[in-house]
Parts: sequence; C-alpha cells; structure tokens
Amino acid sequence: MTNSDAAASSTPIPLSQSTYAALPTEVSRPGYDRAKVTASIVHFGVGGFHRAHQAMYVDRLLEDGLALDWGICGVGALPQDRRIVDTLNAQDGLYTLVVKHPDGHREARVVGSIVEMMFAPDDPQAVVDRLADPRTRIVSLTITEGGYVVNQVTGEFDADDPAIRADLEAGAVPRTVFGYVVAGLAARRDAGQAPFTVMSCDNLPGNGDVARRMMTAFARLKDPSLADWMDEHVSFPNCMVDRITPVTALEDIDRLADEFGVADGWPVVCEPFTQWVLEDHFTDGRPPFEQAGVQLVDDVVPYELMKLRLLNASHQALCYLGYLADYRYAHEVCQDPLFVDFLLGYMEHEGSPTLPEVPGVDLDAYRHELIERFANPEVRDTLARLCAESSDRIPKWLVPVINRNLETGGEIGRSALVVASWARYAEGTDEQGEPIEVVDRIKDRVMAAAARQGEDPLAFLRDRDLFGGLVDDERFTAVFTDALSALHEKGARETLQSWSTRVTT
Repeated sequence: MTNSDAAASSTPIPLSQSTYAALPTEVSRPGYDRAKVTASIVHFGVGGFHRAHQAMYVDRLLEDGLALDWGICGVGALPQDRRIVDTLNAQDGLYTLVVKHPDGHREARVVGSIVEMMFAPDDPQAVVDRLADPRTRIVSLTITEGGYVVNQVTGEFDADDPAIRADLEAGAVPRTVFGYVVAGLAARRDAGQAPFTVMSCDNLPGNGDVARRMMTAFARLKDPSLADWMDEHVSFPNCMVDRITPVTALEDIDRLADEFGVADGWPVVCEPFTQWVLEDHFTDGRPPFEQAGVQLVDDVVPYELMKLRLLNASHQALCYLGYLADYRYAHEVCQDPLFVDFLLGYMEHEGSPTLPEVPGVDLDAYRHELIERFANPEVRDTLARLCAESSDRIPKWLVPVINRNLETGGEIGRSALVVASWARYAEGTDEQGEPIEVVDRIKDRVMAAAARQGEDPLAFLRDRDLFGGLVDDERFTAVFTDALSALHEKGARETLQSWSTRVTT
C-alpha cells in the first residue's frame, strides 16, 4: 500500500503543532523546533499569496536553520480577516501549501513560519504594542492594490477615504493598516528606538515607493514631525513578487484530506513557479533571503515592470474576453490557440516595447513561459478571480502601456480591445444573457458607466480617475469604439478572429 493509499484509507489528521509529526511521510513538514522561533516580522494581510510566497521563503530559511529569529506574526486588520485568524490559531499557525504541477503531480508541505496570529479589531492596542516592540524589525504588507488609498490619476494619497478620515481623528483607535503602522512608528520614535522596515509585497509599480508616499502623507496629516522622521529613518524597499495562487476551493480541502491525510481548515494551492526580486534596503536587518532563492538587487523596477505589464496585464487580456467567450478558467483560455496568439501578440508588440532592459532575462522565453504557466490545468485559476477589482488593476497594469505606446506611436489595438472587453464585461451580462457577478470596490460606478454605452460609446472611458486622458485621444477612442461595437455585434470569439486587421492601427 502506498502512502497515498494509506492516507485515503484512514481518518485525516487535524493539523496542529501536536499532530503534524504524525502525518503521512508524503507530507513534508517542519524539521525545525518551532518553539525556538521568534517573530521579528509582522505581516498585515495573511491571505493565500502571502502564505504561498513570503511565508514559504521564511519557512525555507527556518528549515535550513538560518533564521530562527525571523518568524512571522500575522495580523488581520479587517473584519473579514477573522476567519483566517481563527483558522490558523486553531492550527497553531500551521497550514499546508500544495504545489500543483501541470502533469497532475502534487507536493504538500506543512509551513511553520507563522508563529503568531492577531485579530486587530479585538485588541487594537495589542497590535500597536507589537509593532512598537523592538523585536519587530520588518512590517510586511499584502493588502491588495486598492489598500494603499491612491488616487488612480494623480497618484496622491486619498485622504477623503472614510476609513482613513476616521483614523485621522485626534485620539482615534486605529482601524486601518495605515493607522496601525504609523502608530507603531510613532511609538518607536517616541521611545528613541530604531524604526522597522516597511516591506510592501503587493502588485504595484514601485510598491515600496507607493507605501512610503502614502504612509508618510497619512503621517503628515497626523503629525508633521513624525512624517519628517519617517522620511529620514524608515526604509520602504521595492520588490517584485510572482506566484499564481488561486483561491482555495472546497475541492482542494477535500483532496488534501483524501490524498495526503491532512485535515486543514484553509490550505493554500499554487503553481510550481515562484519569484521574488527585492531591493536590499532595510532599516534594522533582514533574514538571509538570498539563501532561500530571493534575488536581492539595487533596482527592482525593470523586473517589476516586466511582471506587471506582461504577466498581470496579460491576465486582464485573457480574463474578460475569455469569460465572455464562455470559458471559466485561465487554463481553458490558454489552451485555445486563438487566445494564445492574441496574448503573445499583446506581450510582444505592446507590452514588451514599453519595458526597459531587464538584466539577465530573455523576454521571448519569459513570454512563452507565462503561457505555459497560465495553461497549467491543475491550478484551476478562475477567470472570476482575475476579473475582480479591475478598477485597481487596469489603471496600474495596462493604462501605462497604452499611454507609452500612444507617446511613441506604438501598437495599441490589443490593449484597446482589452479595455473594451472590461467595459463589455461590466455591463453585467454575458453573451448568453446570463448575469455576471461584477466584483469591484467601485462596482456601482463602473457598471453605471457601462450601462450608458448604448447611448454614449465613450461613457466607460470618461472616468478620468481610471483612464486619465485616454478619452481625449482620438487614435485610442477610434480603436476602442470599434472594439466595443464588435464585441456587442459579433461576440468575443469572432471579434478576436477578425482583430488582426486592427492590431497595427
């Protein structure tokens, strides 16, 4: 009997510190003594990506005995974070990372790098105290692209956000990540302690620079002298992070129990590929990340732009068109030659020409590797996930490509079709007349604009917070309106088939 057969024939073992040593031998598990791990990293946003990426890298170091003083304290700051906090606390911070290979092979690893979990709304002061504690040397963030409270067009801090306004009140108890981080830094400054490094791991161009500008702007409204101190003393390194990590499905939980004998309330599934390119700018030390496979560089911008404008923008290029064409998973789209040709055409002729030189990277090989990654049938990344929160994604990932190509006379046809496909998707019904569940922080606004397209074909583009001045560019609007009309009249698939005549416009 194989280990898998044994796992399937027995009762799954609930994951915890006291039970994980008894898991089937096919399940890799920490070989280090977790009782000796202390948390010097406080992380806000313990979602799937953090657990498939940063926490995994720290776990690698712990396994090699290299970073026992660099464990992770996870913090849930939002009401909806209670479930992940409760789940991980019930499992002593342990969870299973399942790597899905294209051939169907799966690897399961119990990750032990998260040694504390806190739910901030239950005790906000405890979180501030944890940040003020000299043990905390890095505060890392995966709070989504929209979590940085940035005006999409001006790039400035949006102090009118209701949650931010509440945190700016005199004597306010923190409710946002901004409130917690700045309160922690204020306490350290007042105590004469060195500040922690703030390390953003979100998919934003210049994520560290954005975190610096936004958090310093928040601090300046609270205490201008604190903002000056932050400018002088706090490091905000930029980084590029990459690993496709779909939402964990009930099927993933059941399959982990059936195949590996692990009862895990919230495992994480991901692709085999992983990359982390990180600027080596830290205030108070760091783990030896390079020994876990992290690329430490002086300037992350070329790698970051490559990922955002090729991988992330290509996700947008496939998700709306794919959904309208009645696909529901990324791998289905990327096993269709029509869509593959469109994606490779976007990457080669529109995305790549806007990039600076990327040291050590063969862009043609990278583009084809992306298609292979997207086509992994085991990952089962849903188009609904990729279509979500478009208003935080398209302006950061695709609009800069369009603007650059308009400036240089480059190709814009494929990018215009992607924007048009978002506009069509935001109408809220698919090509079969079935409702689409649009998920976006400004859902009502984008859907209202999409609803006006019958009377005003440029209604969607008129939102300058999302698209800047694209509505004023006659070259772009001509292609966009043709694309939108084609999507309405022909549907996504037939539009793609005929679009080659417009891509060099």
